[in-house]
Amino acid sequence: MTDHIICKAEEIAEGAARRVRIGGRDIAIFNLGNRFAAITNRCPHEGAELCHGKVAAFISAEGPGEYRTEDEKVMVRCPWHGWEFDLANGRSYCDPNRMRVKTFDVKVSPGETLAEGPYQAEIFEVRTEDDYVVLTL
Repeated sequence: MTDHIICKAEEIAEGAARRVRIGGRDIAIFNLGNRFAAITNRCPHEGAELCHGKVAAFISAEGPGEYRTEDEKVMVRCPWHGWEFDLANGRSYCDPNRMRVKTFDVKVSPGETLAEGPYQAEIFEVRTEDDYVVLTL
């Protein structure tokens, strides 16, 4: 697995999404306020871009006239036909057993850790003495 730096966290407004193309895949990244989510950008129904869909909390009901929102359970609604997909697991609320979109791991990392990268160049002290270059190991 390879990490890909997308943008600064602040560049995707809370409640908004950004489409990115990585390794030939279109991926929609959503800022959910307290976390980010990433899914395949295409709706499996007819191919609409899910990054343009409406993000909303899941609504559950115990009975008629009684409902509550589950803020931790967030879905995106396809902008063309309203199909809804859970941003945590990609399952469709319309047909959860057969229809889903792929989810991807996404995280926010401090910039200073990314600047270091996985590789470190070995550094040696070099000084000049009477026109001789001296390398210290």
